[in-house]
Amino acid sequence: MVCAVLFIVLIIALVVNVPVGIAIGVSSLAAVLADGRLSSTYIVQQLVTSADSFPLMAIPLFILAGELMSAGGVSKRILNVCNVFFGRITGGLAIVTVIVCMFFAAVSGSGPATVAAVGSMVVPTMLEKGYSKSFTLALIATAGSIGVVIPPSIPMVIYGVSTSTSISGMFMAGFLPGILIGIGLIICCYFYCKKQGWKGDDRRYTVKEKMAAVWDAKWALINPVIILGGIYAGIFTPTEAAAVAAVYAFICGTFIHRELNIKNIFDPIAASCSTTGTTMVIIGCATAFTKILTIQRIPDMITKGISGLTTNYVLILLLINLLLLIVGCFMDTTPAMMVLSPILLPIALSIGMNPIHFGVIMVVNLAIGFITPPLGINLFVAARVGREPLETVTSGIMRFMVVMLICLMLITFIPAISMLIPNAFM
Repeated sequence: MVCAVLFIVLIIALVVNVPVGIAIGVSSLAAVLADGRLSSTYIVQQLVTSADSFPLMAIPLFILAGELMSAGGVSKRILNVCNVFFGRITGGLAIVTVIVCMFFAAVSGSGPATVAAVGSMVVPTMLEKGYSKSFTLALIATAGSIGVVIPPSIPMVIYGVSTSTSISGMFMAGFLPGILIGIGLIICCYFYCKKQGWKGDDRRYTVKEKMAAVWDAKWALINPVIILGGIYAGIFTPTEAAAVAAVYAFICGTFIHRELNIKNIFDPIAASCSTTGTTMVIIGCATAFTKILTIQRIPDMITKGISGLTTNYVLILLLINLLLLIVGCFMDTTPAMMVLSPILLPIALSIGMNPIHFGVIMVVNLAIGFITPPLGINLFVAARVGREPLETVTSGIMRFMVVMLICLMLITFIPAISMLIPNAFM
């Protein structure tokens, strides 16, 4: 009865276009009232206690760091370096876009933020160079999804908090899968651009010019090394790394590049506050939602149901991937991670999977959800950046979707891709 109320109210709220966080909160409140064993103040308590977490402090700080880096000139300097070294390759600007997204992913932790920051710089140039609108916008939407795979990653922080898994271990595990996805997209871009006849930049840069570009971007290039190196070396925790990233971004933008000042610094701060507020409401409501599921023993029932359906390792993983891909079509990453990770992790543990490896699989699946219609948020951001209708973006997404699915299968069934670095350092 309680579970029926929980899911029926949630579905109705989503159908009538209630914001996801509010929909989860309303359905949780309805279930609490239907149960009778919990106080009506339960939801409020969960909103407070879920936010009272040291690891979760990393989320607003990484969001702020990403906004400050975008506004402070870090992104365009990374773009310039990549263009100098890779711009002359066939489809050079497309390849540069992927590499820049990988660099920005190493400092932002957000897929939509990566699309907005990099897309605003590369989309006009790619269109000017003759790349098609559908290819350009679909590429930036897909490459931006690497932002949640390469550490630091906000969904990885949420997974770690939800399942009591090491966030530092998750960050180590996401590095190689992110690079794998980036290489897959680069190969796809090269052959498709070669087929279309889209050549690289005609200009040949001298060694002196290349070194000048690197020197100009040195502070931007050092940033990921400081953040990830500090985490991997045990100098600071992921939360402390987020604070370092935010302070570093402020120093670079204000005192080194001098593109942040008293007039324009409030825009990135306001954007980060808005994103953080939305995210924390979702986390609080989703925490209450998952607690109710646990009280009703839904995770145990699902685990037994799937185990009763099949005990085959491969089939179980394929079923989990299919479920996550479907959920990714209709639910944002944060609520999906909060709701599903406590449910699906016991199933993964029952077949002997490492929780860190399973976390990476969840993150990659939900990263694909960023580019999956009808609610893939990266598609909407790319359409807004390119000032084109959503159909233009979705018409070019399929080739990149295939690449992402191939990478997902490799990451799922070759644990070493995720676990090589954690096993070496932990």
